Amino acid sequence: MTMAAAMQSRTAEAPARSKASRIAQVDIVTDLAEAEAVWRAFEASGQLFTPYQRFDLLSPWQRLVGAREGARPFIVIARDADRRPLTLLPLSLRQSHGVRTACFMGGKHTTFNMGLWNAEFAAQAGLADLDALFAPLREQVDVLALMQQPERWHDQQNPFAALPRQGAVNGCPRLLMEPGGPKEARISNSLRRRLKSKEKKLQSLTGYRYHLATSDEDITRLLDWFFRVKPVRMAEQKLPNVFAEPGVEQFVRSACLAPRGEGHVIDIHALECDDEVIAIFAGVADGARFSMMFNTYTMSEHARYSPGLILMRYIIDRYGERGYHSLDLGIGSDDYKRMFCKDDEEIFDNFVPLTPRGKLAAMAMSSFNRGKRLVKQNQMLFDMARRLRQALG
Repeated sequence: MTMAAAMQSRTAEAPARSKASRIAQVDIVTDLAEAEAVWRAFEASGQLFTPYQRFDLLSPWQRLVGAREGARPFIVIARDADRRPLTLLPLSLRQSHGVRTACFMGGKHTTFNMGLWNAEFAAQAGLADLDALFAPLREQVDVLALMQQPERWHDQQNPFAALPRQGAVNGCPRLLMEPGGPKEARISNSLRRRLKSKEKKLQSLTGYRYHLATSDEDITRLLDWFFRVKPVRMAEQKLPNVFAEPGVEQFVRSACLAPRGEGHVIDIHALECDDEVIAIFAGVADGARFSMMFNTYTMSEHARYSPGLILMRYIIDRYGERGYHSLDLGIGSDDYKRMFCKDDEEIFDNFVPLTPRGKLAAMAMSSFNRGKRLVKQNQMLFDMARRLRQALG
């Protein structure tokens, strides 16, 4: 049975589309350098992609982290009859227990995963296109594990939302902002007053300031501080330090120093004074949305004044005043995120079997993630799992 037939019942309500695919050729590229020119062309204005899929973010991840984890580049480029690129899937290929699994590059460090699409093609892509896209992969891949995908990006549907899917394990709170709207529409007046009251304690510090790091010197200085403080903070919470895994620090430094327009591939926002760094938030932006990747705050007594929340207020106002439509603070529904982000991003997973062995693997992956999602959404089960993890850790 073709994939199109398998998905027919799920998409019966969708608008009718041509059964003929525009995809005439699918190339599988295993060398980042060979894919770079096409990849960067997809990053041009007017295409459909998230800032987590920029070449200058995923290329260092693959070289410095993915390769050490045994993941090999598996970049899929689909073209039309005139050889114009229609989509690029930035995947990596892993093999475990005899199953060949293709996943999005980025591992634990990308909040959202998605292909890079020609926007016009993405708006019209149908099941025949997805069938044509995946068919050539069967000789090298058993299952596609395409996780943490946004259902929509900038009001355009992700074409993979038409595939059989399930809710992602973790949610992502989101703040919607009206471009040019009043600041109280972004953050309530009551929360602003509370934060201003706390900030008065910090404003007396010499050189107290909020700023976006722009120079290599500032970026390096802030990252040096982050990599000293973050492990201590994670140890306090009895959480594994993902930043200590092989290659991760080098990957983060590379992406933070990579220029992009007026900023960087990962931008670092900081609250500090002359004597110390008080808090940082780092994330990716694309002109319409800011998405946080990592953060931490001081170990000094100044931590009592909620510097992370104060910094978040500055960041929200900065992007709101620049016409951004939305902002998120990353995966997870922590209490501090809900203070700012009242909506939820619709995030889903696809487990697409391409071979009989892949069908069994897809069923296992799907069931495992459904179980994890159940635990995350049930506070009693989540608390039990956390206590067990701490006991074993």
